[in-house]
Amino acid sequence: MSESAAVSQDTRFFGHPRGLAVLFFTEMWERFGYYGMRALLILYLTAAVTDGGMGFAAGAAGSIYALFTSLVYLFGLPGGWVADHVIGQRRAVLAGAALIAAGYLSMAVSSPIAFFGGLGLVVLGTGLLKTNISVIVGQLYAQNDERRDAGFSLFYMGINVGALLGPLVCSFLGEKVDWHLGFASAGIGMTLGLILYLAGGRLLGSAGMHPSRPDTPEAVAALKRQVWTALGLFVVVAAVVAGLISAGVISLDPESLSNAFGVLLLGITIIFFAWLFLAGDWTPVERGRLWAIVALFAAAAIFWGAYEQAGSSLNLFAERDTNRAVAVMGEFPAGWFQQVPALFVILQAPLFAWLWIRLGKRQPSSPAKFSLGLVFVGLGFVVMIGASLASAGGTRVSPMWLVATYFLHVVGEMCLSPVGLSTVTKLAPERATSLMMGVWFLASAVGNYLGGRAASLYETLELPTLFGIVAAVPIAAGVLLALLVPQIRKLMGGVH
Repeated sequence: MSESAAVSQDTRFFGHPRGLAVLFFTEMWERFGYYGMRALLILYLTAAVTDGGMGFAAGAAGSIYALFTSLVYLFGLPGGWVADHVIGQRRAVLAGAALIAAGYLSMAVSSPIAFFGGLGLVVLGTGLLKTNISVIVGQLYAQNDERRDAGFSLFYMGINVGALLGPLVCSFLGEKVDWHLGFASAGIGMTLGLILYLAGGRLLGSAGMHPSRPDTPEAVAALKRQVWTALGLFVVVAAVVAGLISAGVISLDPESLSNAFGVLLLGITIIFFAWLFLAGDWTPVERGRLWAIVALFAAAAIFWGAYEQAGSSLNLFAERDTNRAVAVMGEFPAGWFQQVPALFVILQAPLFAWLWIRLGKRQPSSPAKFSLGLVFVGLGFVVMIGASLASAGGTRVSPMWLVATYFLHVVGEMCLSPVGLSTVTKLAPERATSLMMGVWFLASAVGNYLGGRAASLYETLELPTLFGIVAAVPIAAGVLLALLVPQIRKLMGGVH
């Protein structure tokens, strides 16, 4: 029996290959670090220098947050390409975990250079790890193994366990003891994940060991051309940016850099979809499905733009306007609210899985689920309008306002996120399925950028106005999408 066959037939981890346990805990610790660090990020950036923070205004801090969280997802595109064509998924995950651990530990050093350098390392590392570890999960199973979907469900649980524990530990250490100790704990968590990944490598068999490109002279030559093209584009973009900085068009302050990145992100999105439609020799059915993907991409970007404010504007509201007093321990850390969405995901996921099965063919179509997701995430911010009105005049409001908001947000997530990537890959032309995974990461990048920029308005707009805008946009988009469901279903060409 071959090594890969032996791995795929293994049932020693709750009926799944033991290699899944390795990936489960690696991803758990990666998410522990990411969500733990994210719970601290904007609070540390806005904390006074005398309190050990960076002393940025909310505008600058929101811009930095937007830039970082967007790049984390955007770099999943080159991270997937490097693994597919150069080093394979296994080495990509290894390199990514090492870079992430180094990044968090760098942020533990009390130095602006070390802090921002650490954020850069986390961007590079997450781009390599996040895209590719899911691919390895799939390769643990034979093509027609009925355990595959259940295996991904277990893996998804690891993500949420990490997202639940990270803010609990990192926020307590960061807010109550020392900011840099909180970042260090994120680094220690990722280091543990790296050690487990190395120790359990033999349980993964040959999954993800080799690049997917064929080793032919033509393929090698094509790879070299792609590498040189990518390097050339990088040099051109770097030269243009350097020229704009020298000319004074772009300043090196956080808000100007974030504005410039926003223009770049918009350009990348437009160029990507223009290339997608113009470069492919698509059939009429495939072209219709691509238009359906564009509609779902826009919906996902708007959804994540609201949802991902958990770490930005809602985190600031938790710190500044929420009553966190507990008799036994005084004020609990504001970052502890960041574990609430993960807890609701763990509680709601089985209920929604049962609901969709129960409804069977009567369940809403994928576009209809997207529209529900948008409406629910908007309703969460309707709750925040009430919370901001109640906090007027400096009154600290009940934590239940945020808990109710996160509950509604996760209801929306259950309607949109689990079906999103699956639907996009079903709609994708067979010869471009891998490319379509990039669409989902690009939507997350755009959404995270929008969410961070909304937080930059926290001190310049009245909170009821800010939260009102954030509520209105996804609700309006959800209603519009609901009206367009029949047309989008026609474009989907029989995919349900």
